Order: sequence, then C-alpha cells, then structure tokens
Amino acid sequence: MAVGRAGRHRRPDGSDGATRADRRWSESAGSVTAEFAVALPAVVVVLACCLGAVQIASHQVRLSDAAADAARTLARGDPVSVAVARVQRVAGPAELTTSRSGDFVCVELSAVAGPAVLAGIRIRASGCALAGGL
Repeated sequence: MAVGRAGRHRRPDGSDGATRADRRWSESAGSVTAEFAVALPAVVVVLACCLGAVQIASHQVRLSDAAADAARTLARGDPVSVAVARVQRVAGPAELTTSRSGDFVCVELSAVAGPAVLAGIRIRASGCALAGGL
C-alpha cells in the first residue's frame, strides 16, 4: 500500500480511504467559519448590553448613596456647597435639587448614566434625612 495525503494509506483501487462522512466534513468546513462570523457580532452586542446594564446599575447605587449623604449633610445645617462636594466625590457630576417637607430635608440627584451610548440615559436618586439630626 502506498501512503497518500495526511498519512492515509491508498487502497488498491486508488482511493485514499476517505469515507463519505470525511468528505462531507471537508466540504462543510467553510460553512462553519461563515456561521461563526455571523454569530460573533451578535455575541459581542449581547455582551456589550450586559456590561452597559451593570455600569448603569453601579452608577445608580453610587447616586443613591450620594443622595443620602447629601441629605444628611444638609439636615445637619451644612451649606449646599459641602453637599455638592460630597456628591461629586461619591457619584461624579450630578444635578442636585433640594426640598423641605416638614421636618425632613430631601435631595434629588440626576446624572447621565455614563459616556458614549449611555450618555442618553439619565438616572435619578433621592434621599431624605430628619432636619437637625446627626
């Protein structure tokens, strides 16, 4: 027996011994690449959406913490500039509005969710504290 391509032995009839399944596999190898090329961008888009959602949720938590800190700061009688500085340190740039409701000082924060595509999404958080509290 003579040795053919890929180390296969040739049969006496001249064929290389490849089965029908082997030939079908070699013929479909290009379609697997094409299917992968179509699926890969979809996977990347889904992954990007998931990461964006995690970023928005993280920013929302930071904004909620900053609103509570700002409300406590204003309830103690500190100036608004101190509350704004705390908000910027915790949550970055955000719009701050304050209101009083009876004995409570309330703060509402509004900020963009993030850079680029997320810049079109605004998130809000609010927090209240008892005025004159510690």
